[in-house]
Amino acid sequence: MLLRQLLGMAVAAALAVTATACGSGSGSDDALEIWMRQVPDSASHKTSQRLIAEFEKATGVKVKFVALFDDFETKLQQQAAAKDLPDIIINDTARLGNMRHQGWLREVDRAELAGQDKVADLAWKAAQAGDGKYYAVPFSAQSFALIVRKDWREKVGLQAPRDWTELAALAKAFTDKDPDGNGAADTAGFAIPAGTKRGYASWYASSLIYANGGDFLATGGGGTFTPAVNDPRTVEAVRWLQDQFCTAKTVNPGAVSNDTTVTHTVFEKGQAGIYLVGPYVLARFAKNVGADKIEVVPVPKGPSGGPGTLGEGENVYLMAGSAKEAEQWKFAEFAISAAAQRLGMNGDNEGPVVRLPINKEVDLGAERKDPRWKVFADAYATAVYSPPVPDWTPFRQKAADAINAAWADCGTDVKTSLDSLATAFTQELTAQKAS
Repeated sequence: MLLRQLLGMAVAAALAVTATACGSGSGSDDALEIWMRQVPDSASHKTSQRLIAEFEKATGVKVKFVALFDDFETKLQQQAAAKDLPDIIINDTARLGNMRHQGWLREVDRAELAGQDKVADLAWKAAQAGDGKYYAVPFSAQSFALIVRKDWREKVGLQAPRDWTELAALAKAFTDKDPDGNGAADTAGFAIPAGTKRGYASWYASSLIYANGGDFLATGGGGTFTPAVNDPRTVEAVRWLQDQFCTAKTVNPGAVSNDTTVTHTVFEKGQAGIYLVGPYVLARFAKNVGADKIEVVPVPKGPSGGPGTLGEGENVYLMAGSAKEAEQWKFAEFAISAAAQRLGMNGDNEGPVVRLPINKEVDLGAERKDPRWKVFADAYATAVYSPPVPDWTPFRQKAADAINAAWADCGTDVKTSLDSLATAFTQELTAQKAS
């Protein structure tokens, strides 16, 4: 018994040291240090700067704001190793498990947060781990839809797609029928970020998997999960996409190596006419492609399921061990306020850092006059967030590697590949004690 008590004390002490080590090293600085994954000097960065300035004005708290995009997670790991993490990180909802697994995150008592009752319940799910506790505060939400070249669709004489057959036909027409009228075979149907970096291939495929009633993992109850990635509906969705790459050849060249940064440009340059993406690029495309040349279409229900798209966004993560817990809390309460949400939405302009507001008192239609935003808002009602496993990152990456291989190598049997992926998922679930 004594040995067991001593071991327990040792483990508790080690965990305390880990949490402190992962906390912010900015305690000696007067400023609250906040990092956000965004391109420096971009339109979204400028929106964030206005948001931070308003927070400083409202609270008197001084902020050191850092915008990073390339290798964001790698740089965070370097900061953690140096015991110098920022006080707050604003990052993807899907990163919650990974950061919690490393001991970085401060648990959030939702009931103590002023204004928490104004936040949509679905948004709160993205801040909740598999143990039912909250380790973040919601900030922004988004669903996905198809941004389509309306002028091309009218040129080829087809209607907006209502099912996957019509979607495939539209992509084929965009590829074969010279929709831009330049006399060259230089257009594709789909613009797809199908690379493996940061799990993009599975990230993209997920909306079509959910639209077909498929999934990556199934909930087993009590915080446990089983693989669903080889479910017939998931297989059907991945195989349908493989057909677009390999048989119909309706995907932009080089897609299997591309991330979203490249794919945005592919769409803007008129190299492809259908982009399944979030609403954050809508204003950018309206400006760079032409507001009258694009339309937003709901992701069609698949032959075996739907409707549904990926649900995600950004959370405010409060770093454990920070010397500025009171200031962290003030920022979290500010971030969910109606005023901050409206400011972060940035109207119909480029650079929103709040895509869909998580505050129920904010009227999307009053803030944004472009009716195309409503398609994304409607889709959010049936959006599916990543499963709340202890750490979703390895699942997304393993899925991206397998799905990318099926698209890059047309000889790959999708069912066999996803069966192997299910075995890998089982092993990962066991390692995370979530099977």
